[in-house]
Amino acid sequence: VMRRNPFGMDICCRKGSRNPLQELYNPTQVSLSNTAILHQIRRDQVTDTCRANSVSSRKRRVLTPNDLKHLVVDEDHEMIYCYVPKVACTNWKRVMMVLTGRGKYSDPMEIPANEAHVSSNLKTLNQYSIPEINHRLKNYMKFLFVREPFERLVSAYRNKFTQKYNTSFHKRYGTKIVRRQRKNATQEALRKGDDVKFEEFVAYLIDPHTQREEPFNEHWQTVYSLCHPCHIHYDLIGKYETLEEDSNYILQLAGVGSYLKFPTYAKSTRTTDEMTTEFFQNISSEHQTQLYEVYKLDFLMFNYSVPSYLKLE
Repeated sequence: VMRRNPFGMDICCRKGSRNPLQELYNPTQVSLSNTAILHQIRRDQVTDTCRANSVSSRKRRVLTPNDLKHLVVDEDHEMIYCYVPKVACTNWKRVMMVLTGRGKYSDPMEIPANEAHVSSNLKTLNQYSIPEINHRLKNYMKFLFVREPFERLVSAYRNKFTQKYNTSFHKRYGTKIVRRQRKNATQEALRKGDDVKFEEFVAYLIDPHTQREEPFNEHWQTVYSLCHPCHIHYDLIGKYETLEEDSNYILQLAGVGSYLKFPTYAKSTRTTDEMTTEFFQNISSEHQTQLYEVYKLDFLMFNYSVPSYLKLE
């Protein structure tokens, strides 16, 4: 099979050459081996956390196809990416479309954001048969990207509840949150659900009723529940804080680093640590403690310390 790279030269598929998994665990380049050590430390942290919390984390030992719908497969480069909303997943989906598009796309940033989220544009692991799934989990390089859990949460809140255009979220979740968390809500607020306060959002997340009623929406679901790192061994754990380095390292391992770079953009609106601190100012220490419990495994597993602004009980 011949594939075109973005510069129009024909390059043959990578069969026969080393795949990313081999390159990761037995690097041929010195520059790759230093980074490999960092990722080994991150993998060990996940393994240790899973072991230490095995009582809670091993409850569902068998993964169902539904558990695999966040794992995007790139057959050509033998890679699997578990996408986590609010952790550069739009750009990573764009990159995956370039990698799997067989020359259809060459510049990730030319792909409109909404097109990157059309599910039919990328193939996910749940679309394969059980033997095919097992083969890919064993032989492909698996990676995901994580972010400080509360920064990710504030980012999700800002994006879904403070932007006027997100009416579907306001209708689906906002109205429910207002109805449940706001005393004396106006008829308009109950109908529109477009003015949810962060305190109300937090109260909704820690409400046992919410947990029983339906799974969290993927934008605030824990990474632990979206990507199942205690059941799936991830070879690489990229971090939002080192997004460019980690992303380009993955593209290097895939053998495409010479012509494909991860898109960089200085987004002035992105949620920062200072911003997150501000949002948590009005959350009671009781609610902070309960919320930390919900996201605790993500903090531990990906080595994020308890934020200094928290007043835990």
